[in-house]
Formats: sequence, C-alpha cells, structure tokens
Amino acid sequence: MSLLPVDEAQARLLALADPLPAQAVPLADAAGRYLAEPLVARRDQPWTDLSAMDGYAIRFADMPGPWRLAGEVPAGAGLPSGTLAPGTTMRIFTGAPMPPGADSVVLQEDVSAQDGLIRLTGDGPGHAGKHVRPRASDFAEGAVLLPAGLRLGPPRMALAALAGHAEVPARVRPRVALLSTGDELVAPGAPCPPGKLPASNDIMLRALLEGAGAQMIASRIVPDVLPRLVEALRACADADVIVTTGGASVGDHDLVRPALEAAGGTIAFWRIAMRPGKPLIVGRLGKATVLGLPGNPISSMVTGALFLLPLVRHLAGADDPLPHPQPARLGAAMPAVGGRANYIRATLADGVVTPLAFQDSAAMQAAAAANALLIRPAGAPAAQPGEIAPVLDWATLGLTGGG
Repeated sequence: MSLLPVDEAQARLLALADPLPAQAVPLADAAGRYLAEPLVARRDQPWTDLSAMDGYAIRFADMPGPWRLAGEVPAGAGLPSGTLAPGTTMRIFTGAPMPPGADSVVLQEDVSAQDGLIRLTGDGPGHAGKHVRPRASDFAEGAVLLPAGLRLGPPRMALAALAGHAEVPARVRPRVALLSTGDELVAPGAPCPPGKLPASNDIMLRALLEGAGAQMIASRIVPDVLPRLVEALRACADADVIVTTGGASVGDHDLVRPALEAAGGTIAFWRIAMRPGKPLIVGRLGKATVLGLPGNPISSMVTGALFLLPLVRHLAGADDPLPHPQPARLGAAMPAVGGRANYIRATLADGVVTPLAFQDSAAMQAAAAANALLIRPAGAPAAQPGEIAPVLDWATLGLTGGG
C-alpha cells in the first residue's frame, strides 16, 4: 500500500464524520466552543449617544461659552428628559447618555466652574461630535457580528454579552476516549522498574484535547494483549473519537489494526507519507472515528497536532479546523528530502526558523525546547540559510506553553 500525502489524509479523515449537533450553551460556559450559527446583535451598542470622557455636554454651536450649569448626568443613568437649552450645559461622566440637543463634550480639565457658570479655559472640542460615542457606532441591532464556525474566546464572549446574549448556539463537545497501549507502560509517578516506561502520551494528548474543548470520557493503559485491546475498543464505541497510542505499526506486538477489525470496526486508511508519524491508522468503530497514533512521543505529538486536533475541531464545528503554515527564513542549511514530508522540531524567533540538533522521535526534552515545526515537503531539494520555508508554530498546533 502506498503512503498517503498528509493533506490528502487530513481531508479523508475530516470527511469521515460530520460536525456534532448544536445546543444552547450559557455564555459563561462557552469559552473554547465553536458557534453553530452566526451571532446576531439583539441591541444597539451604544444604546444611545454616550459621552466618551468626563466633562460637560454642550451644543457645539454655543462654543466658546460660557455655559450655565443645568444639571448632571451620571454613568448608568437613563436618557435625560427635555432638550438642552442654548447656552446651557450638563455635567457628564464617561459612559453617560448625552442629553438631547447636546452634540459635544468639553473636557473637565478645559473649563473652570464658579457660581454655576462654566467657562472655557483650554482648547475645547475642535468639532461637533468630539468626545461622543454615537449610537450604534460599535454595532446595530440585527447586525451579524460573528459567522458560524468561529471559536469563542474572551473578546468574542464579551461581544456576545454586549450584543444581548445570555447563551449562544454551539456544537456539542466531542467525547474522546484515549487508550495507551503497551506492556511497558506504567502510570506517571508509579514505580518504574527496568523495562517499564511512564505513560506520557496520554498526558500530552489530554492537554491538547481539553485545550480544544473536547470532553475526555475515558483514559487508560491497555496491555499488548489482543482480547484486552478488543474489549477496550468495544467499551469506547459510543465515543465520538477513540485515540490509541502505540501498536500502530506492523510488528508482532502492534495490535491496533487487528484489534479494531476484531472489535467490528473498519480501517479507512493507514500509513502517511510523513516523518515522524508514518504508521498512523484511521478507521471507524460504531459512531466513533478511530485514530491509531504511533507510540513514540514525538510521533504521537506531531500526528496528534496534525490529525487528532483538526478532527476534534471539525466535530466541534470549526469553520477551518486545519493548521496553516506561515513562511519563515531558514536559520540553517537543510538537506534534500526523500519521499516523506519531514516535520522538524525547531525554534522560531523574529521570522527565522532554526531546527533543533536532536530530532530523535522519542526525545521529549528537545520537543519541550521547541516552539515550532519546520516543514520540509516530500521531494524538497536542499535549502540554504535565508531561504523561505513553511512553519507551524506551537499556538497554531495547540501546543502553546513550551511544548
């Protein structure tokens, strides 16, 4: 079987499952969720003309004053009754509604106040409308503020609140089961005698998934025993995604493919034209999409960022779930590439990407020092320092935080 190019494999993976259904989510709980429908404003913002500064509301036609003080408008007040008479002013505060008839604000530091008379001592507003936030200048009722498919973070949640929403339509959180396979694995912190290895992939992938808004419904270590792995897979068949790590190659103890088929699942494709991460398995079991990731930590990290994370984003309703490279200048010479795309741990600073010296697929200390993947496409010729190359930074890959 020939190896699949990465972009083709990503497209085939996302085509296996549709985005999950929509639900109404309280806005306070919506961080990290993807909008299932466009967000439409339910009110004008501001709701009326508001003062942008502390000072005095005036008619610009009355410049340069003086003005007789006719009252005060605090922030949070309703619209003052009546119309501001010529030659009068009202004390006003930031965020307070402009009195009808007033069209400008004189800053408090530009006037003197004595015996109810306000006199200009500074420059004053240079034009009508100065220091005023006009009604609906941010957005108007009925305006589409955000399209469907955008991820909600702090600024967008604040926008939804200002637009009058207590809840938003978002996709159901993908339910993910994570199975780490291998007789050698022990729980982190448990005794680790010779021949054993702390399970690190599940910790890494859990952080990746939870940062993407997934809901973890299972996480366990499964030994390299075919009936045990079949049983574990069947127990997770109601998940949206089943992720296995390890056992994805063709050795005597690589059991993910036969176990998935024995559990009643199907293999959609496997083996990707990439380094690291070639022995990736993609299939279906029940309602779940199954990803069999390689067991080496770097391979698991790279395939998790390039395949698992986009799948979760797709199910969660992202309009553009795939990571997109940015251009950077090479900080070192690079050799020609063979038939598999290379994803090289690197540091990215000031537009220059420099590969790390140690690229072993089990070397997590080097990965923790990186902040980007340098992409060397399949068949790329040798490249010299200063040439442009595609790069995926850690934030794009969901790996923010030093790996």
